[in-house]
Amino acid sequence: MTMLELSVHTAARKVRQSHRSAIWAILLSIFQSLLFLAAFYVVFSVLGMRGAAIRGDFMLYLLTGIFAYLTHVKALQQVMGAEGSASPIMQHAPMNTLVAILSSALGALYTQTVSLFVLLLMIHTIINPITIHDWPGALMMFLLAWATGCAVGLILLAAKPWLPDVVNILQLIYVRANMIASGKMFVANMVPGMIIDMFDWNPLFHVIDQARGFTFVNYFPHHSNWQFPLYFTLIALVIGFMAEAYTRKHASASWGAGR
Repeated sequence: MTMLELSVHTAARKVRQSHRSAIWAILLSIFQSLLFLAAFYVVFSVLGMRGAAIRGDFMLYLLTGIFAYLTHVKALQQVMGAEGSASPIMQHAPMNTLVAILSSALGALYTQTVSLFVLLLMIHTIINPITIHDWPGALMMFLLAWATGCAVGLILLAAKPWLPDVVNILQLIYVRANMIASGKMFVANMVPGMIIDMFDWNPLFHVIDQARGFTFVNYFPHHSNWQFPLYFTLIALVIGFMAEAYTRKHASASWGAGR
């Protein structure tokens, strides 16, 4: 209970880290999501790609892809940026790296959850009423997008002290590649099988496609499943915590002295 309480307080600190008020952090997240939605709405409209979307609410179609991507990326970045064992805050007992990682993950989940419900409320009241076919399933995909981001971020966090420049480049490549590799810009059922093989490795691709299957009553995913991202998350978490424990044993405050 002490660790849980400490994690909650540290998560609140993480949310307010870049802004004095947590409200501003949430508003910034909402604004970023709105920018993504507006940009993709214009792109789909100008290029005439709206007809290739799932039959149903077009804004909901965009949201299932864009928000899962943003949640995944935010969780990855927050966990990767968690304080390590050489951080000065670790001198304050009972603070430890597990609490730092957990609080970073919870902070990302908190801001993205509030942002998601605010966006859904705005779309529902301003644009048109929305209907989600399977709320529990869609919510589970949202949590899987967050969990897979946390798992990848944990592995990068463990590797960062050893090769900080390389890890930063890998993180940038991964985030940029997922702009397309996540599959948020197309419907998986309408893509040829030879192209699906290029995206099938990505757990976020499965999460987004399954999220659309749970959200729309007339869409049934044929090229994805939710078990793969779940197993990927569990395996990546085990590897990440093992690597983080190894890194913690060799951590030193002077690691970055030569850089």
